[in-house]
Amino acid sequence: MESPKCSLLVVDDEPYILPTLKALLSGEYEVITADCADTAKAIFARRSVDLVLTDQKMPRQTGIQLLEWVCAHHPRTVRLLMTGHAELEDAVNAINRGQVYHYLLKPWRTEELIQILRNAAEKFQLERSRDRLLEQLSLLNADLEQRVTDRTRALQEANHMLEQRARELERLALTDSLTGLFNRRAMEELARFELKRHARYPSPLTIGLIDIDCFKEINTRYLLPGGDEALKALARILTTSVREVDSVGRIGGDEFLIIARETNEEGAKHLAERIRATVAATPIPYGKQTIRISVSVSFAVADVDAPADFEILYRLAASSIKDAKEMGRNCFAVCRMTAESLS
Repeated sequence: MESPKCSLLVVDDEPYILPTLKALLSGEYEVITADCADTAKAIFARRSVDLVLTDQKMPRQTGIQLLEWVCAHHPRTVRLLMTGHAELEDAVNAINRGQVYHYLLKPWRTEELIQILRNAAEKFQLERSRDRLLEQLSLLNADLEQRVTDRTRALQEANHMLEQRARELERLALTDSLTGLFNRRAMEELARFELKRHARYPSPLTIGLIDIDCFKEINTRYLLPGGDEALKALARILTTSVREVDSVGRIGGDEFLIIARETNEEGAKHLAERIRATVAATPIPYGKQTIRISVSVSFAVADVDAPADFEILYRLAASSIKDAKEMGRNCFAVCRMTAESLS
């Protein structure tokens, strides 16, 4: 595709110069003429000009003064000056102020004029191409930066979602879906951690089992949804019955596990009775009906100096809950694991 012609503004107050130059240069340039600096400035106000060629000696405002104005207000325009031999010495310093690309001595030679203008036009085209390339590069860089920003944001959002999903999966892996309590895996891990702490920093530790009495009959009478409601209600009662430092979990069916930190035999008895009495006194709304349940509670207490083991404590608690069932249910039993009992 052929490049468009450069626009050339010729400024001269001699009447015969303007038509002569326009006829000579119109083949290669879009030639515009002005007979003084004021007319030239008016043209600049209406349109852009690629090249300006002005005579130095003009009325009211010299060519150098015009080119200084063009330099300040239209710096992309390539500036050329025509000056006579007598004016050259006075014009040199002024030429620098106007940052003139080239000057021609009058009278000029046609071949020299054409070549200088071609060089100026090539300079303008190269600068315009450079500016376009820089603009395209700037746009590409901005687009790339935006894409990187968008991609980074998308990756951050994806990582955030993955982290949330991982935390959710971890929570689900350690949570009983019905009651929202810890599940068996989580409670066993917590118990083993507390037993290690018990061994390092001696203090009493209690593990308890809670079992709903005659739960099969509740499921038969109120069906499985009623049994689920009883389990959820018991979970709420247990959560409010223990301290914040204690842990409660459902480890299967109607069986719940409590880890009571720094709780001795006397504290275990108080906690067991509080749980038993609260459950027995709390009716469970179920539709238009009311479900009442009772629980059997057992606690196994590891004394300060007892080298406790989770399996042993759990078996002791399971044995004690059997005793509670045999005592008529709706009661509790507490046993102690001492250093002597393991020897």
